[in-house]
Amino acid sequence: MFTGLIREIAKVKKFDGSTLELKANYKPKIGDSIAINGVCLTATEIKKDSFVVEVAKETKSIIPKEKFEKEVHIEPAMRLSDRIEGHILQGHIDTIGEVVDIKKQKDGVDFYIKVDPYFIKYIVPKGSIAIDGVSLTINEVFDSSFRVTIIPHTIQNTLIKNYKIGTKVNIETDFFARYIEHILKHQHIKKPISWRDIDLINMSY
Repeated sequence: MFTGLIREIAKVKKFDGSTLELKANYKPKIGDSIAINGVCLTATEIKKDSFVVEVAKETKSIIPKEKFEKEVHIEPAMRLSDRIEGHILQGHIDTIGEVVDIKKQKDGVDFYIKVDPYFIKYIVPKGSIAIDGVSLTINEVFDSSFRVTIIPHTIQNTLIKNYKIGTKVNIETDFFARYIEHILKHQHIKKPISWRDIDLINMSY
């Protein structure tokens, strides 16, 4: 599990299609889970000034190659003792979004992200979403896109400062919404969901 709070920006030393070598101040141990631009990967080798994570075939079929180039967000897996200051993430990317508009505001920057309309049902106004592993609040939702407002601190300390129209981004939607939909879809007894049902679902994770 992760929280969507980026620990640092790591430099990509090499990506050969199967393994990704990163240079960072953070030093994991072999077997540790690390979110790379929001993708949960496992450390398989530790070198003097870098570490290596393995990129599975399934991951490569979803994630654009450019998300493993130049620089990447990294976040180690959370510990049970950690505070949850962002929101709970699994590191499983649901879909790839695209920046379609950028508008500067007085107190930040609005980014409009287009996604496959299928995933809009998991994107809730004032709910949470992860973009390239960064925990953000959704301000507005449309038929096939949504708007987030990024404050200056987040822009300055993440790769969001490099986004432009056409930039592809990794999207992880709220996993509670996905679990609830799955449970409702596979109920043998069709009945309206109650708040007690929702509380039980939340307490299960």
